[in-house]
Amino acid sequence: MTVGRRAFLAAVGAFGLAGCAPTAEPPRRAAGPRQPGVVTPAPPRIELAAFDVTARDREGLAAILRALSEPAPGVTLTVAVGASLFDGRFGIERPRLLTPMPPFRSDVLDPEWCHGDLLVQAGAATAEPIERALGAKIPGLVPRWRQAGFHPDGPVRNLFGFREGAGNPDASDTALMDRLVWVQPGDDEPAWCAGGTYQVVRLIRLATPTWNSKPVPDQERVFGRAKESGAPLGRQREQEIPDYAGDPRGEVIALDAHIRRANPRTPESEAHRILRRGYSSGDGEGRAGHLFICFQRDVERGFATIQKRLAGESLERYILPFGGGYYFVLPGGTGGGDHIGKTMLG
Repeated sequence: MTVGRRAFLAAVGAFGLAGCAPTAEPPRRAAGPRQPGVVTPAPPRIELAAFDVTARDREGLAAILRALSEPAPGVTLTVAVGASLFDGRFGIERPRLLTPMPPFRSDVLDPEWCHGDLLVQAGAATAEPIERALGAKIPGLVPRWRQAGFHPDGPVRNLFGFREGAGNPDASDTALMDRLVWVQPGDDEPAWCAGGTYQVVRLIRLATPTWNSKPVPDQERVFGRAKESGAPLGRQREQEIPDYAGDPRGEVIALDAHIRRANPRTPESEAHRILRRGYSSGDGEGRAGHLFICFQRDVERGFATIQKRLAGESLERYILPFGGGYYFVLPGGTGGGDHIGKTMLG
């Protein structure tokens, strides 16, 4: 670990893991050709619960997936699987790019907060129905980790005070989502993967005391956006495209600014776009975090490529990724008694 990371750990040591708890129990949801909770509008509240599967055969795994396919009133449930589910226990062909999430440059990953055989994402307008859904015990699942997230009232901003979601691809554009998010028939994947998508989860601590001590212009330089409007520096509106070609030396938007590293707006970077979902975590009293979720058709071309570009960005000194993982969102059931994951089980 570098000296810089040690200093960060000292700065956030008092934060704890607010919003996190060893998992309660799991949920339920109705199936469809593609699961909801991916391109559907992001709800105000979300919770992720990771589990290890103790079922010993396909019948036991099918029973778990059937239980997770039952409706949960007021909650959108999305079920994904981790690489560890494909260790030979069930004889299932693994999605080609599904691996344990590797550590990236700024990460200090805690194994207790990473990975899992199965991931359940529960979204709702309030926390109560999520708690009811995740409190239902399903035999064959052992809690691994759990993280809650929320959107503050008003415009969606992270706990650093900056707007979330600018530059995200339009989730209502079906053709665009087919190109960027959903695995298609004929992709270099097992046939059962069509209609699914790769999900990346990052659990992040925020060094808010250090961040809040910086003047707003310094904070804006880190992100490359105006704090109030969300507009790229040098522009007036949030959705305007930054003029990187006219700013080759980074005099307006720094070369190590977050938005410039994440999407340099080149012809090549268009293929690396991902659908992002950002949530705040913590209680707002000195313990702050960020729950980052993204979906993509190809995790290496999407998240992994972007994350490597972010190495050395100026935001790095204020964040500490400590958990999460790579997962594959299962195709939905097709009705007529089918359940989530039935195509995977064959």
